[in-house]
Amino acid sequence: MVEGFLRLMENGPELIGSVNIGDPGEFTIRQLAEIIIEMAGSQSRFARFDLSRDDPTQRQRDITLAGEGLDWAPKVERAEGLGKTIAYFCALLPELQTAG
Repeated sequence: MVEGFLRLMENGPELIGSVNIGDPGEFTIRQLAEIIIEMAGSQSRFARFDLSRDDPTQRQRDITLAGEGLDWAPKVERAEGLGKTIAYFCALLPELQTAG
């Protein structure tokens, strides 16, 4: 994703519209949270709130412009990226707990 940001900064003014450099798969925030909770071995629970009237119930990410305009596509699968992120924060947590 960092490479996508760099390419966007270098080529961004030439592109018109939103450029999505995220995961092209469709999933809900709840599904993502469930995956993270399971991967992290967490006992976290959900708090559910009503959607605002203008909040879409479904979002389909389109990374076509990133591919065509930046010659970019994700290289890390969602599970691998989440695993690395969880490991990073798990390693950082003891330091944060002693700091404050």
